[in-house]
Amino acid sequence: MQQTIPQAKSKIFFPNLDGLRFFSFLAVFLYHGYLSIFSYLKDAEPRVYWVIESLFQHGHLGVNFFFVLSGFLITYLLIKEKELTGAIHVPKFYMRRMLRIWPLYYFCVFLGFVGFGILKKMSGMPVEENANPLYYLFFAANFDIMHTWPEKPNALILSVLWSVAVEEQFYLIWPLILKFIPLKGYKYVFPAIMTLSLIFRSFHTGDNDVEHGIRYFHTLSLIGDMALGGLMAYYVSYENKFKSFVTNLGRPAIVLLYALTLIVTLFKDVIFPPGIQIIFERIVIAFLFGMIILEQNYAKNSLFKMSNFKLVSKLGIYTYGLYCLHFLGLYFAIKIMNKLQLNGSLPWVSFSIIILALLLSIVIGLVSYNFFEKRFLQWKEKFAFIVKK
Repeated sequence: MQQTIPQAKSKIFFPNLDGLRFFSFLAVFLYHGYLSIFSYLKDAEPRVYWVIESLFQHGHLGVNFFFVLSGFLITYLLIKEKELTGAIHVPKFYMRRMLRIWPLYYFCVFLGFVGFGILKKMSGMPVEENANPLYYLFFAANFDIMHTWPEKPNALILSVLWSVAVEEQFYLIWPLILKFIPLKGYKYVFPAIMTLSLIFRSFHTGDNDVEHGIRYFHTLSLIGDMALGGLMAYYVSYENKFKSFVTNLGRPAIVLLYALTLIVTLFKDVIFPPGIQIIFERIVIAFLFGMIILEQNYAKNSLFKMSNFKLVSKLGIYTYGLYCLHFLGLYFAIKIMNKLQLNGSLPWVSFSIIILALLLSIVIGLVSYNFFEKRFLQWKEKFAFIVKK
């Protein structure tokens, strides 16, 4: 009897993505640090606080980067799977995503709704949680926060899970779109989704909390980020003029790209005020972020490559845990400051505490990955056709 030789798995790895992931997390971390630890400086050191606010108030755009990156990477891998096997195997895709996302996500849900309640009871504090657990159990947390905005969950660890919910909604529909639409149709479908998102946003341009909540948390407002990342993945998945353009970007163009990205992110509110301009806010920022992803992975004349920053790239592996659990680092750092009776209105104290919070977050992320997440990740390869080099 002839033996069937198992097909070797294809290997793909983008060495510069892990560093980009870490810096995206760091932007979000510093944004939350600005809202919590650095808030002590607001009255005591207004000039210092103004500088910190100017630099970090838009750190939440790190989430936008994650969305574009997810759209790029998932689309690229599914295209390659389709080329390699002749089809997209949706159940196996779902299993890979479940093994990566669900264990830590549901641990955080448990910690938010149960663990923090126990801590509050032990501290003699009232247990009040305005978040609805049903939304979190079924990956619809973005709609829960959208309805309660500007109120956030009392257990702040829950407040970052809305973006994980959006990604899960994306993972639910994306492989189905890519499976049933011919490869050549992708260049029409992705722009159509981006246009749908812009049309949806055009109905929500007001300057109030309700409209802000819809623009920032509703899936139809955000899906354009993933679609643009997917469109870019499509155009670099084969040789064409666009891929050649990215590959041969000159250094002046690359400097301009990073300068524009910095200007747009720092002055976002000025460039995109409520009204017509804000319709295009996400798509413009997503385009700049997408071009950075492509420049890092394909440009021959880069000023630097993230893979050369070994520590940052190493930490990027743990980004999911860092993102989900960094509020624990902030929480414990503030508790230490209060226990030591340190005055948070002193700049050196605030900066010391934010560094401590980052170090604690990294330790927590490392522990989460090595002693919890890894137990599930080892099963992912069983459902994969393409693995990391």
